[in-house]
Amino acid sequence: MAGCDMAPRRCARRAALAALLMSVGDVGWAQSDTAPAAATVRQTTAVGFYYSRGGYGESRDTRIRYLPVSHEVAAGSWRIKATVPMLEISGPANVLVNIGSVGGFSGARAAQVSADGLGDASVNLTYEVPAWSASAPFIDISVELKAPTADPHQGLGTGRMDAGVQVDLYQLAGPLTVFASAGFRYRRLSPFYAGLENSFYGSLGVSANGSDTLQYGLIYDFRQAASAFTGETHELLPYLSWSMSPSWTLMLYTVSGFTEDSADFAAGMQLSRRW
Repeated sequence: MAGCDMAPRRCARRAALAALLMSVGDVGWAQSDTAPAAATVRQTTAVGFYYSRGGYGESRDTRIRYLPVSHEVAAGSWRIKATVPMLEISGPANVLVNIGSVGGFSGARAAQVSADGLGDASVNLTYEVPAWSASAPFIDISVELKAPTADPHQGLGTGRMDAGVQVDLYQLAGPLTVFASAGFRYRRLSPFYAGLENSFYGSLGVSANGSDTLQYGLIYDFRQAASAFTGETHELLPYLSWSMSPSWTLMLYTVSGFTEDSADFAAGMQLSRRW
């Protein structure tokens, strides 16, 4: 990739980390060393845009526009990232960003037409496990806290703080990088959305370099039902990443869902600047 002054394994890890942005709105770009923690502090600022449209078993489509802004600070084996998004939802209030279709309500709120405002902010802390050999996979362990900054009365959030834990693995396989993630999301009971449940999720993906500046890949994403009233989701996410310079990167992706609780169409982008 352009401007990548790290060893190939380190570049592959950075590319795979960026590919895992496919959890909606939770985007970021990170780089890591296989060597012990260095004193250098690295920073990344990113802005993204995500749009989705789907019926989710309702008579009217739900449309979502999501604009997250994030800043990450990395030092040695640690990274911390804060994300603050703006959000617009149009349609029945049964779909939540980063949760999905929750269903299970009726009455006036089901007739909601549109709402916009601040989404739920989040803070993510990641530890990069040092590689124990030249051929060992990379392993990252992350914890996340979600603050209920979105207005639940407008259907923009649950009104409760959530937490999650995730493990990511990356492995070189010839010209490809294979990566996977598995996580668990803890959700507090919400007075606005009955039936919310804790859930597991996982992803499996592969990436390759098309040139020194282009990297592309495909991700399969599974999410357990987040509510007693809905089902699990299965999605495919192809993506393309372009390193425009040593500091600037643009990523584009689309989403194809295979269940009623997935969006009929979704696409997004992220522009990031490394400091």
